[in-house]
Amino acid sequence: MLKPMLAADLSIDQLPVEHRRLRLAVVTETYPPEINGVAMTVARFVRALQAREHQVQLIRPRQSTTDRPERETNLEQVLRPGVPIPRYAGLKMGLPAKSALKRLWSLKRPDLVHVVTEGPLGWSAVAAARALRLPVATDFHTNFHSYSLHYGLGWLKRPIAAYLRRFHSQARLTLVPSLSIRRELEQAGFRNLEVVARGVDTQLFDPARRSAALRAAWGVGEAGLAVLYVGRVAPEKNLELLLTAHQAIAQSRPDARLVVVGEGPALEGLRARAPDAVYCGARRGEELAMHYASADVFLFPSLTETFGNVLLEAMASGLACVAFDYAAAAEHVHHGVNGLKAPYGDAQAFIQAAVRLACETDLRRTLGEAARSTALGLSWERIYARLEGLFLDLVRSHEVYHEKALLRSGIG
Repeated sequence: MLKPMLAADLSIDQLPVEHRRLRLAVVTETYPPEINGVAMTVARFVRALQAREHQVQLIRPRQSTTDRPERETNLEQVLRPGVPIPRYAGLKMGLPAKSALKRLWSLKRPDLVHVVTEGPLGWSAVAAARALRLPVATDFHTNFHSYSLHYGLGWLKRPIAAYLRRFHSQARLTLVPSLSIRRELEQAGFRNLEVVARGVDTQLFDPARRSAALRAAWGVGEAGLAVLYVGRVAPEKNLELLLTAHQAIAQSRPDARLVVVGEGPALEGLRARAPDAVYCGARRGEELAMHYASADVFLFPSLTETFGNVLLEAMASGLACVAFDYAAAAEHVHHGVNGLKAPYGDAQAFIQAAVRLACETDLRRTLGEAARSTALGLSWERIYARLEGLFLDLVRSHEVYHEKALLRSGIG
């Protein structure tokens, strides 16, 4: 009688997929040290997959002539040529690379190709994977079709939306960050959508990092009011409303100071419009966390987010927030309980909520404490487990499909 087959007796490729360490090719056109929500989220997921002992092959554009990634356990980085994105300084898109990727993946086949961005490199990766009959997953991170309205290219909105739908329709699975985005995309004809939410690092983003010295550097005393914006300083972020809301606040709170953390193509225009604001540039890590914790009110006027990681960071930092009722706010902000929300696109309601927070100290304190409590329940570990589970399920279903195909053909 044969002894039962144990996991220790099997090679990695023979293990049941639930227990297997996968080979994952992750293709993205943005990655740290670039600062944006997509880059930070992708890096977080890559680190989580590494920690779970999956082998990650990260394929991305070379960010500079000195870009030489360090070797890491369970991570191989493949750098490709890239070109700057027009009107979006500091970011690059990868060039087409279908043939190169087919050669790369023919030599060492990944179990799954995960494509994060929809640029030329991303399209090439989807095409190469399909040619090699590899399962493909994609991410929907950015409303590029909505961005076009803010760059004088509104006529491109429908063609871009059609391109995105065609791009993601080639994948077996498309990950989205919220239920609201899933519903929106389903109505637009997207399919095979699964929600993988976002968490927040509540040890990094913590009210305890509040700094009187930093507030003093901003010109804000302990009794003053620091109104914070964190994010890319770009036309699609609805910064006109940010300025209008702050002007309305200043009528009731002349001591209010607008603090802007971030960089982008609209920065010089914003400086000209609001020269008295404090411009801190891009911040990372503990410095960024200190900036959040040292503010009093967080304004998030954007109408083009697929999620909005900065909102969760502000909540974790104990800030009372004002946002529109969609994306991250729709998922996690309960109006009057842990923040204030305005109906989507209702600028006047947004301004009224901002003024209310500025004038009501007790309300700010109550909402900020509740926001922190909400953030404490948003575990990254639970989100990583869901991501891993979806990838394992996709690999399993792909293998079962091809096993059945072989049986039908008489080869199996």
